[in-house]
Amino acid sequence: MDGFKSGIGKFIKYLLLIFVTLVQLYPLYWLFTFSLKNNNEIFVQNPMGLPSPFRWENYTFVFENANIGIYLKNSVVVTFGSILLSTILATMASFAIARLKWRFSSKALVLFLSGMMIPLHAVLVPLLILLTRTRLHSTYWALILPYTAFALPMAIYVFTGFFRTIPRELEESACIDGMNLYQIFTYIMLPLIRPAIATVSIFTYLACWNELMFAISFMSGDTNNTITAGVLNMAGRYATHWGRIGAGLAVATLPTLAIYVVLSKQIQKSFTTGALKG
Repeated sequence: MDGFKSGIGKFIKYLLLIFVTLVQLYPLYWLFTFSLKNNNEIFVQNPMGLPSPFRWENYTFVFENANIGIYLKNSVVVTFGSILLSTILATMASFAIARLKWRFSSKALVLFLSGMMIPLHAVLVPLLILLTRTRLHSTYWALILPYTAFALPMAIYVFTGFFRTIPRELEESACIDGMNLYQIFTYIMLPLIRPAIATVSIFTYLACWNELMFAISFMSGDTNNTITAGVLNMAGRYATHWGRIGAGLAVATLPTLAIYVVLSKQIQKSFTTGALKG
């Protein structure tokens, strides 16, 4: 009897897991089928079913006529440039706050964390004026610098929590062995906070890759657009081919899916470790 109840419990558990999996995967299925239809199929004939026929020309169009390759390149440069710069600055600032003894360390942390309360809309116009006057408008730096600035508060918060959990005996032993402050930071501390770096990099990637407001405000010219702004510009003034826009969205989603598939174990580990340390 106990075995029967256990089997029923497992069956219900797996059934629920299958249901949750289908709910999570359905948006991807819908996006893929959406990208292979024309407007008539999307809105009238077959909104939810499989395309008939499969219109692969939507993907051909976005690569040959919609500059989707250029948009992807711009997004890759901006996103990974922001991740690299924010990680370097945040790890150094967090190390100084958490591991060095100086009078204003706690006040500096509060100052950095206050950046979380600044909305994007409040700095949009001042940043636009500043970037125009410094001639950075419509360059990669026009997005990398703001993205980095908005990524720093959360990154510093996470890194500071990780640094404070590391025993100070490690630093003392390294000092006895003749290592200076920069060597301790580079060879001792950074390897120990790799889970935190992975966590912060994931959040920064998602924020930068999906950002739209700065992208359409600080970049002008079709060849300077990121993937989000480029897909938005595919909407026509008088008519819109929604299947082509779906193809652009599918292409924009593929890098995120590929990163998750390749680094799924590291991503899960980083989130778990981040929850424990936080």
